[in-house]
Amino acid sequence: MSDIMNVTVSELAEDAVILDVREDYEWEAGHIAGALHIPLEQLPARLEELDPDVDVNVICRTGGRSFRAATWLSENGYSAFNVIGGMGAWFEAEKPMTNENSETPRVL
Repeated sequence: MSDIMNVTVSELAEDAVILDVREDYEWEAGHIAGALHIPLEQLPARLEELDPDVDVNVICRTGGRSFRAATWLSENGYSAFNVIGGMGAWFEAEKPMTNENSETPRVL
């Protein structure tokens, strides 16, 4: 059984630190404003971008990659939480999303 803590989108504080580990094309389609984007495979090389003294809420599309990232972060001394249901749950909860193009933000 895993010791990784899970959090739902409704439990996230408004000022929560969110790490999005999806691929670039997924991020570009739509993401949470203010989230940090580090694709899962880049996480080890970019670890210094995270503050080990701050809780990190990790999100992906459905929760699989974020669970792996949260597990790895926890094993490396970070306080990491897996966002259950990922961006799909974020979208279903009608939480705000943004992107850098003129299209309506969406989850891929």
